[in-house]
Amino acid sequence: MTEKTFRALLPQGLRDILPPDADHEADVVAHIMACFSQLGYQRVKPPLIEFEETLLDGAGAATSGHSFRVMDPLSNHMMGLRADMTPQVARIAVARLSGSPRPLRLSYAGDVLRVKGSQLNPDRQSSQAGLELIGSSSLSADAEVLVLAVAALTEVGVPEISIDLSLPPLVPMILAQAGLSAASLETVRKALYHKDAALVRDEAGAAAPVLLALMEASGSLDRALERLKALSLPGQATQLRAHLLDVVALIRAQAPGLSLTLDLVENRGFEYHTGLAFTIFSRRGGGELGRGGRYLAGGGEPATGATLFLDGILAVAAKPAGGKCIYVPLEFVGDKAKTLRAEGWITLLGLETTALPHVEAKRLGCAYVLTKGGPEAVA
Repeated sequence: MTEKTFRALLPQGLRDILPPDADHEADVVAHIMACFSQLGYQRVKPPLIEFEETLLDGAGAATSGHSFRVMDPLSNHMMGLRADMTPQVARIAVARLSGSPRPLRLSYAGDVLRVKGSQLNPDRQSSQAGLELIGSSSLSADAEVLVLAVAALTEVGVPEISIDLSLPPLVPMILAQAGLSAASLETVRKALYHKDAALVRDEAGAAAPVLLALMEASGSLDRALERLKALSLPGQATQLRAHLLDVVALIRAQAPGLSLTLDLVENRGFEYHTGLAFTIFSRRGGGELGRGGRYLAGGGEPATGATLFLDGILAVAAKPAGGKCIYVPLEFVGDKAKTLRAEGWITLLGLETTALPHVEAKRLGCAYVLTKGGPEAVA
């Protein structure tokens, strides 16, 4: 390995984002944030690193295994680098903005860092953009966040969006009444994760029939809802079901063409969610484009939100055509270049006099060169 190669080497899961991809990402984030802003979501900017006890408190506890830790040399307290921005925004809402009127609408965008990537996405540093609606337990809040997240993705050209709805607390509620041992509970959870009906039947005891029925009820939304309505569910689970049905009606009224599915045994990545949750996909690929749902901010205040994953979004979002780039020889730098920029051109200014401006324009990747007669295409 040469010294030059070594200096370009980055740790596993980290990478440089180069032109034009960095511009594309910035443009997508700007459009998403503008979309949130139009509905009154005000932007906040939490720090990249903060004290471990606050970063991993409440909803942040779910990110504990993903978070880098370092010792703060000033305070001698452990600090954590954020692996998710939602818990930070929740902290801001309940601490710094506790006196602000509710419901509180906040948005954010920034990078997160994880100890390791996943099998599908090996990157350890990634970009997020999201919104949180804090201080309301209304059905309309759940619908607003989901529909706005979809609208933002549509705005940046994500095609064929599909939403997979879930009720993360539903299975734990059922298992809590099953009287299973800790070992059996873990086995059943893994069986549900792998959709292993035979293992659920063998290990879930009295809870097996309803869990198998929930597995069968997953899939196309209309079919899934009909099966869900027919199930006999315990206590609070019936309230969850009613909430789901009502929110689905609101979503369909506001986004009638949106593709919806339902997975009633899905819980991965939704450990701190307390009600309806959702995952956003595109049928064109890109993996998960976002996740969201209902939770408790600061452990007690009702909230719902959505986080969009820029890596997946950029893989499927429409790429902008880009402005026309024109090379401006040194003798034309000044008012003529300003006029071109006002007309939407990207002007690459010459720094030295050249006898072959067309050649220089082509070398620098410009499709046009400015001449005395105006912009001229480079052959």
